[in-house]
Amino acid sequence: MRIIIDADATPKSVLEICRQAAAQLSLPMITVANFNHKIDSENHIVVGNAPQEADMEIMKLAVKGDIVITQDWGLAAMTLGKGAAALSPSGRIFSPDTIDFLLEERELKAKHRRSGGRTKGPAKRTSDDDKNFTKSLYMLLKDHKT
Repeated sequence: MRIIIDADATPKSVLEICRQAAAQLSLPMITVANFNHKIDSENHIVVGNAPQEADMEIMKLAVKGDIVITQDWGLAAMTLGKGAAALSPSGRIFSPDTIDFLLEERELKAKHRRSGGRTKGPAKRTSDDDKNFTKSLYMLLKDHKT
């Protein structure tokens, strides 16, 4: 089991929570980001700046039993398809039962924006988000260890 982080848009607090969990449980932690991001991580992979390049690298790395941290619903869906777990920085555990609904919602919102509409962006990150993330991460770590 490894913790693999889509570090292009992951908050620093989430990186630190993952770093602490990985150290506590003696698990490898891998961060992946394009060269525009300065990430301080022992196992960091730098990719180019092309669209989806970090996602493609994560898909090459992820295997059954890994936990992938991402806010990208498409990457989460592909991760689940490989048998890995997927968790958002806000603490949402992506599930095979709900991922299709999320992808459909994403497509509808994109279609709305393409036609000139506006959609609401993510809410400002709070300390509750860190608490939810920590709780969900340790739950996944426990479930995947067994």
